[in-house]
Amino acid sequence: MPLDHASCYRALQAHDRRFDGKFFVGVSSTGIYCRPVCTVRSPRPENCRFFASAAAAEVEGYRPCLRCRPELAPGNAGVDATARLAQAAVSLIENGIIDDGGIEALAARIGVTSRHLRRIFDAEFGVSPVEYAQTQRLLLAKRLLTDTALPVTEVALASGFSSVRRFNALWKERYRMPPSRVRRDGAARALPARLEFELAYRPPYDWDSMLSFLEARAIAGVEDVRAGAYRRTLVVTQRGAAHAGWIEVRRAPRKSALAVAVSPSLARVTPAVLALVKQAFDLSCDPALVASALGDLAQRHPGLRVPGSFDGFELAVRAVVGQQITVRGARTLLGRIVEAFGEAAAEPMGAHGPARLFPSAARIAACDARELVRLGITGARARTLVSLARAVADGGLRLAPGVDVDATVRALEALPGIGPWTAQYVALRALAWPDAFPASDLVVLKALGETRPARALIRSEAWRPWRAYAVLHLWRNAT
Repeated sequence: MPLDHASCYRALQAHDRRFDGKFFVGVSSTGIYCRPVCTVRSPRPENCRFFASAAAAEVEGYRPCLRCRPELAPGNAGVDATARLAQAAVSLIENGIIDDGGIEALAARIGVTSRHLRRIFDAEFGVSPVEYAQTQRLLLAKRLLTDTALPVTEVALASGFSSVRRFNALWKERYRMPPSRVRRDGAARALPARLEFELAYRPPYDWDSMLSFLEARAIAGVEDVRAGAYRRTLVVTQRGAAHAGWIEVRRAPRKSALAVAVSPSLARVTPAVLALVKQAFDLSCDPALVASALGDLAQRHPGLRVPGSFDGFELAVRAVVGQQITVRGARTLLGRIVEAFGEAAAEPMGAHGPARLFPSAARIAACDARELVRLGITGARARTLVSLARAVADGGLRLAPGVDVDATVRALEALPGIGPWTAQYVALRALAWPDAFPASDLVVLKALGETRPARALIRSEAWRPWRAYAVLHLWRNAT
């Protein structure tokens, strides 16, 4: 929404959750900034300043509210070109790219100059990329100090700071208090058995449909769904080091949030892990915006989200293996791939939890296609998997949100055995592209009463730019 003072103040007075994460309010009389849903007494309008991001408020000297906790606000979900680039950069910042190579590396990853990236950030958030990254690190550190028993040293490193000294200096500069002030239970001296977080979303959220989708496709050994929770193993590579562990995601009781448990082995890549959860569970979605575009199609299942992925290569392998066979048959073959090429997790989730890691692109690229054929995969499909793995392992093909979607789809379709359906499915889930549309999908064609993909594409124009959500609704309504 445009940051019109009168409009923002009305939304603030109403504590309207639809505006949570859309803007933040700085209160000049207290020096604190809040979310519009904060339950404190509304400040006088002349004491309010409105900001497009938490970082913009902090750069102006405001401290985060300890009650409404701005770090828990849901993300923004714009789809115009500038917003897409900004959100892509934000996702990469959360994944630690700016820590590894600075702003030049960040700009290169999204295909713009560093100067243009600075302009984008200034237009979207009112701050530079470095200032945004600093605020995100501090807000994560605040969350870790408040919600976990991590020692301060681990908090600093997990938040992306290169040293405790740098963390303490920036914290005191921004918040004018020691980090110990926000710690609830005093300083801890050892890593806890699990780290726990909450990630907010804009309601409604069709959690049952999300779990049902993931359960039907869960790969044995890597992931499972039980007792209302999704669990899986995970590998996050950062600064050249691979960190392996597990996560568990469930709906938080009595809150519009997901509760996320993370293994201690992933503590130092916490920002990247939480960013992956946000993407995999589509937490940036604004369901009201989607519903307004889809109309009657979205009425049966309000809050339906597009399941993303935790690893683009893994998702692409799922798509290739699943070509022209049932979901159950694909699960069987994927389980065999994991058993044959995946490593045992060093920190499994107990006796009955996921205990293996999905094989990396480098591991599949190094194998002979005949090894895959022996698992029951057809020769043509086995060769496609090896070609795909080599393209990803060589760095020529990146499958993650923020890449050039059209160029990536073309690169996928240039590989042997990958056609429009597979490329669009990868775009829909691995690239998190909200306008992806597999026009040749048989369920989509049947639901639309069409026999030709070209006709389905024409029909889909009415749902732009949210055609990926339309696909999920068509699939869901068909079950």
